[in-house]
Amino acid sequence: MSPKKTTLKPARNVPASTKTPPDPGSLRGVANWKEAAQWLRARGIEDIECITPDLAGVPRGKMMPSSKFTSNTSLALPSAIYRHTISGEYPEETESFRYEPRDSDLKLMPDLSTLSVVPWETDPTAQVICDIVDSDGGEVPYTPRNVLKRIMSLYHDRGWKPIVAPEIEFYLVAKNDDPDYPLHPPKGRSGRSILGGQGYSIAGINEFDELIDDIYHFSEKQGLEIDTLIHEEGPAQLEINLRHGNPIELADQVFLFKRTIREAALKHDIYATFMAKPMQGQPGSAMHIHQSVVNVETGRNVFSNADGSASKEFFHFIGGMQKFVPSAMAMLAPYVNSYRRLQPDMSCPVNNAWGYDNRTTAFRVPVSDPQARRVENRLPSSDANPYLALAASLASGLLGIMKEIEPTAPTEDSANEGSIDLPRGLLEAVALMEDEPAFEEVFGKQFIGLYAGVKRGEFETFMQVISPWEREFLLLNV
Repeated sequence: MSPKKTTLKPARNVPASTKTPPDPGSLRGVANWKEAAQWLRARGIEDIECITPDLAGVPRGKMMPSSKFTSNTSLALPSAIYRHTISGEYPEETESFRYEPRDSDLKLMPDLSTLSVVPWETDPTAQVICDIVDSDGGEVPYTPRNVLKRIMSLYHDRGWKPIVAPEIEFYLVAKNDDPDYPLHPPKGRSGRSILGGQGYSIAGINEFDELIDDIYHFSEKQGLEIDTLIHEEGPAQLEINLRHGNPIELADQVFLFKRTIREAALKHDIYATFMAKPMQGQPGSAMHIHQSVVNVETGRNVFSNADGSASKEFFHFIGGMQKFVPSAMAMLAPYVNSYRRLQPDMSCPVNNAWGYDNRTTAFRVPVSDPQARRVENRLPSSDANPYLALAASLASGLLGIMKEIEPTAPTEDSANEGSIDLPRGLLEAVALMEDEPAFEEVFGKQFIGLYAGVKRGEFETFMQVISPWEREFLLLNV
């Protein structure tokens, strides 16, 4: 990979206008290979981690000396890493889920705009997020970053760019090496485990001052910007809000933030978990997504008319969310555990309703001025792959605009008092995803088949486990 090597370039069909040009002097990102070599030398970087998200959002890749990174070195991974379950197993083939016959290599293509240090490593180490291409340099359509880029290109074809702002909830839990043992909150600086009901409590945040300082420190070193941090309702449940921006860049940030928060927690001998429902009887963890759309040429918010009123695109976007998000839940709630979060009276919407400043609805329209008019999707759980969650949410809204789908009337009161309007489990969600013909238009047939196969494989693995509930109520009673 010499600075002149021409095969290392961003994946195709990614409009230049969707990327923010990196600042060579910043903590995060460089523009070319010459600057990359200078950046690495200036920081004394010894090793570099070339990482990419798999279907679960788990970082996969290779580590190498920095001298090898800037030389003519080829980076490759087997295609099978996009066909195994979260437990590392490989599902049986079906008509739509197939393995690549030769398990051929896929190439890692570093996106130099993501280059940053790895601040928790003892040796000077850097990291870079990579795109995935085939042996001929073409896009691999089923990889998460490319799935999101495909949705971005659909917006760009209309002269638009989506803007997003994710909010990520997570729990801090005491270390636990026995998966049969229930999780519980860690002890804070007071020496006592924090209790629930601490929403927006500053004292709750202060219990973990040193850990939060490390999260901020690690984030700053990587050029990642946290907007706000709060304590949520659950015991030792925190939420980080990110500043709005380009969906690819924000998905990259969530991808790195998850890693950062886990590492900061481990430094303090506790776990950070993004499981959707880690503790029985406590609220689940969400990844709320705020979304708007901007006209590339004018900079105007597409959701607002010139007089400040809501546009037809705004209402069609909501109509699309209402129609298509329930069929996209396998990407927004990707595990068996995710559906334990979707329960009434657990601070989570279980509907496909929308409303103005109504947190009981799945799709909330916050109070804002016309230029900031946006739709918040409150359904995704924090265990979701951020690239796929953003792709699913943005695609649903865009399909609504493309098909001019009218929404229902906004909900004025609580929307959580009726029946649950969403799939109640993973298999139902996967079937809904496969049965929606519009999804092949936006996600591609290959991705749908591959993703559905992996999710069914994960469900079958789950079904092999006997739960405490079964031992408690079936052992001596049936």
